Amino acid sequence: MSAATPPNAFTRAQIGWAPSLPPLPEEALTERHRTALIDAARAKSDYFRLLARDPDALYHRTLTDKDIFYNLDGGASRADRELAATAASRFNGCIFCASVHARFAATYSKREAEIDRLLEEGAGAELGERWNAIAAAAVALSATPSRFGPEHVRQLRASGLDDLAIADIIQGAAFFNWANRLMLALGEPLPPPPAA
Repeated sequence: MSAATPPNAFTRAQIGWAPSLPPLPEEALTERHRTALIDAARAKSDYFRLLARDPDALYHRTLTDKDIFYNLDGGASRADRELAATAASRFNGCIFCASVHARFAATYSKREAEIDRLLEEGAGAELGERWNAIAAAAVALSATPSRFGPEHVRQLRASGLDDLAIADIIQGAAFFNWANRLMLALGEPLPPPPAA
């Protein structure tokens, strides 16, 4: 664990993450590991080098992640997908994941005030009809999947989401519910680097 005091508040600031277990050293990555990383730059990340200990799982995890967030061929907007990940991460207490996806949600939506309200107040914060429905769905799926029900689908539809967009929100929230638990179990957030 890190000697620095981990952050104890949710933020859009770029923070770090320290693994509890040793990641593979970058120089020890084989071609199989590098293929599993998908993006060569991920070899610099302690998190991805730790997951590279199981390259098959990492490969499929990364393809799933990329499809959820980067395949915008119909369905939910990138901002709505990032909001679902942020709401799930905020609910689960994953400060690191919430910071990453809050930055993306703010960038793609240009709604920094609502994102900051979500981080400060939690997933019950007032975000407007559409985002309230997305956050409520993400929280229900995160608490326990059986809490997500027809009323959530009705709220998502009433806020303007079609079936494909609703499927994207469900997948984004469900994936981050799992990813948060993995991140929380394998390490801890680090404070932002000191200002230059």
